[in-house]
Amino acid sequence: MDARSDEELIAQYRQAPNAERSRQLLDELFQRHTARVVAWCHRLTGDRSLAPDLAQDVFIKAYSSLDSFRRDSKFTTWLYVIARNRCLDQQRSRAARYHDTADDLTIDESSELNEGLAALDARDARHVVRMLMDDVLTETEQRVMTLHYGHDMRLDAITAALGLTNPSGAKAYIVSAKRKLNSAVKRWKTKS
Repeated sequence: MDARSDEELIAQYRQAPNAERSRQLLDELFQRHTARVVAWCHRLTGDRSLAPDLAQDVFIKAYSSLDSFRRDSKFTTWLYVIARNRCLDQQRSRAARYHDTADDLTIDESSELNEGLAALDARDARHVVRMLMDDVLTETEQRVMTLHYGHDMRLDAITAALGLTNPSGAKAYIVSAKRKLNSAVKRWKTKS
C-alpha cells in the first residue's frame, strides 16, 4: 500500500514530468476520496441518486482549482469545503424551486421543509467543526474539548480523568484549542 499523503500526491502532481503521470497521481488522489465525498453529498442533500453527480461536480471543481490549494490546511478540509459549497448551492436551488411553488404547499409542508433545511445546516456545521478539530487540534485538545463541551464534564474532572499534570490542567487545553479553532474558522471562512 502506498503511504503517500494527499499533500505529497499533490506536490508530485505539480512536479510531474508528463501529462500521463499527472493523470495517474490525480486519479489516485481522487479515488481515495470518491466514496466519502459521495456519502457526504448524500448526507448533505438527502438525495442518494443525486449524490454521485454532485461528487463529480466537486471533483471537477477541485481539479480546476487545484493550483489554488495551499498546504496551510489538509487536502481533505479543502475538498470538503468544496463539497459543502456545492451541496449548499444545490439546496439553495432546490429551495428556490420550492419557493416558486410555495403557494401549492400547505403550512405544514412548508414548515417541514424549513425544519429539514435547518437540520441539514446543523449537521453540516457539526461536520465542519469536527473536520477543523481533526485538522488543527492535538489529540489531547480534542479529548478535552469533547469531554467538556460534548459531555458537560467539569474541567477538574477532565484533568483527573486524563491524568493531566500541567499546572492549569484541562483549562490550558481549552484555551489553546479555542485559539486554534478561532484561527481555523477564520481561514475556513475566507476559503468558503
